[in-house]
Amino acid sequence: MNAPERLDPARTALLFFDMLNGHVKKNDPATKARYAPVIACAVRLLEAARRAGVVVMYAAAHHRPDNATSAHLVTDTDNRLRPIPSGAAPEFKPVVAAGTWEAQVIDELKPQPQDYMIPKFRWSAFHQTYLDLALRNRNIDTLVIAGGSTDVGVASTAYAARDMDYNLVIVSDACTSPEQDNHAQFMRRIFPRMARVRTTEEVLRMLAV
Repeated sequence: MNAPERLDPARTALLFFDMLNGHVKKNDPATKARYAPVIACAVRLLEAARRAGVVVMYAAAHHRPDNATSAHLVTDTDNRLRPIPSGAAPEFKPVVAAGTWEAQVIDELKPQPQDYMIPKFRWSAFHQTYLDLALRNRNIDTLVIAGGSTDVGVASTAYAARDMDYNLVIVSDACTSPEQDNHAQFMRRIFPRMARVRTTEEVLRMLAV
C-alpha cells in the first residue's frame, strides 16, 4: 500500500491569487454564487496552513488608477472574449486600483502581519515581483495555489512556477473562472502535466491537519 501524500510545511507556501474585493465582492448574483464555495474552501485552506505553520502569501493586483502600469496590447478580444474591432485601440479599465477597497484581500482571508503581500502588475504572480526571492529565501520548493481566475492569473503563475522548477499543487475547488468550461479544461487536461491537482479535502490530508 502506498504511503499517503504529504506536504512538508517548512517547504510549502500557500498562495491566494487575486482574492480581492474588486473581483470577489462584486454586486452581481452570479459572481457571488460562483465564489461562495471557493471562499469556503479557501478559508479551510488558510486555517489549515496557519495550524501547520505553512507560509501564506497573497498575490494582489496593484494597478495605477491611470492605467500607466497596465498592459495595453493589441488583441482579438477583451478579457470576456468580446471582439475588438480591427484597428480599434484596446480599452482597459483596471478592475482594482492600488489603495482602494477593491484592491484589499477579502475579510474572510484577512492577511496577518507575518504573511507576504505580493503586489503584481501582470497576470503572473512571478513577473517582476519578489515572489521567487521570498520563496527561495525560505527554502520553499512547493507552491499551493488557490484563487482566480483559473485560466488567467492562476494559469500564468503556474506556467512560471513550472519553468522555475517549483512543485505545484493546484486546489481545484478553491479556484474559479467566469468561464467554467475553461476552468474544467485546465483542471483536467493542462494542470496535471505541470502540477498535482487536488481538492481542498485532499490538501488538508496532505498537511495532516
